Amino acid sequence: MKHWKIEDMNWDQFDPARVDPKIIPLVKAAAMVERNAADYTSYLCGVFREDPDFCRAAGHWSIEETQHGDALGKWAMLADPSWNFVEAFERYREGYKVDVNADTSIRGSLTGELIARCMVETGTSSYYTALAESTDEPVLKAICKQIAADEYRHFKLFYDHMRRYLAREKLSFWQRLRIAVGRVGESEDDELAFAYHCGNLDPAEKFNHGQCTAAYLIGATGVYRQHHIARAVAMLFKVVGLNPHGRLSGWAAKLSYTLVQRRRRKMLAQYPALAGLARG
Repeated sequence: MKHWKIEDMNWDQFDPARVDPKIIPLVKAAAMVERNAADYTSYLCGVFREDPDFCRAAGHWSIEETQHGDALGKWAMLADPSWNFVEAFERYREGYKVDVNADTSIRGSLTGELIARCMVETGTSSYYTALAESTDEPVLKAICKQIAADEYRHFKLFYDHMRRYLAREKLSFWQRLRIAVGRVGESEDDELAFAYHCGNLDPAEKFNHGQCTAAYLIGATGVYRQHHIARAVAMLFKVVGLNPHGRLSGWAAKLSYTLVQRRRRKMLAQYPALAGLARG
């Protein structure tokens, strides 16, 4: 069951004067990734085909994720009336494919698959929280707060199932850590980069993975502050079985924030033409 509906948003409160142009490209990219949830559900239900309870839960998850994409897409069309979400999403779907026929997890185990899903929800929960806190536009702020709350509930959903499978498969701490950190590193794969390309560049322009990755991350990392990274690190620690509120977690959060900002500076140096996208 949805915890909110698009029509519940106070769309008449949209204030174009409070829209930060640097946020619009991020919202367009996020809208398409969120809207593509149905394919991930097909993948998950193929992998977990012997677990009907999980597949039902994944179906509810997909409905909420799809709504996230629709809400963000609607907002982006208000912020940029020249943009067509439907057309952009069709291009994205044509160029980025999820293996909906898979019957085994690419993570090597069902526990590993759920760890990876936990990390995705960790990232999105912290990201939409950061986005909500960084914008002054009231409708986007409200949407992002609702999405962030959904994503945290989704984290708990996958975490609870992960613990159930962990009791059977008994992955070691190091196996769990490898999968979790590896999934974080996949933030620079084609998914977000191609979504950025389809949402923000001319359809005739050739996809440049490196430049689109840099454009997205330069913009996205600009909304993060130390406490957003700390929250994400705490959630990662919880997944791998470490104390999420101990000294080690605090140290890891500070290091992670430093590395994120270093990566951002490196991308700005490599692509100086993208400096106009930087926030913060």
